[in-house]
Amino acid sequence: MKKMSVSDAAEYFGVSREAIHNRIRRGSLEAVVEDGVKLVFVDGKKTARNSTIPKQVKSHDERYYKLLEEQNAKLQSRVELLEGETRTLRDQKEQMLIAERQKIEAIYKEKDEQLKNILSTISSQFMLNTPEPTEDVEELVEVEIEEESVISKEGITSLKKYLKQKKYSKIKAQKIKKKFQKKAKKDERIIVIDDKLYLDFVKYDYKGLL
Repeated sequence: MKKMSVSDAAEYFGVSREAIHNRIRRGSLEAVVEDGVKLVFVDGKKTARNSTIPKQVKSHDERYYKLLEEQNAKLQSRVELLEGETRTLRDQKEQMLIAERQKIEAIYKEKDEQLKNILSTISSQFMLNTPEPTEDVEELVEVEIEEESVISKEGITSLKKYLKQKKYSKIKAQKIKKKFQKKAKKDERIIVIDDKLYLDFVKYDYKGLL
């Protein structure tokens, strides 16, 4: 049995000073006053029994902190996983946008090339069939004759001239002309310049229309 102050006893048992005073009032601890200071009698057995309290509290706190650390680690792992998935989705979206843009650019480029070819063909055909401006009627006639020979040489001739050469009847010629006019916009074999129809017998076969 030994004596110690209330503060020392509280630290010894791992409790508050108020708890020591409560024990003294209940009689579970003996105390005396010496020189105006209250001293507590501490039994070795009681000390051994009560000294386990702070260890239990400490053990409980350690388990609690360990649990918090484990949960924090799981949350951190989840956050990293979600961040990785977000980056992957963003990269995939960027790749899709790049691919779509390249596809659109390729389509427009192809259309531009087709348009250039069409304009080039129309321009060349127009140049073949347009006489140089002149006020001399005889010179104009000579130019037209010369251009007709060029067109014939290239295999291109007007539908009107072709029907005239074939000497079709007026009724049959009209039927053929209407048939060509109906197909003109959809059939690539028919060349349209200034609302006039031209045929290219070198490149195409017009069976089924004639």
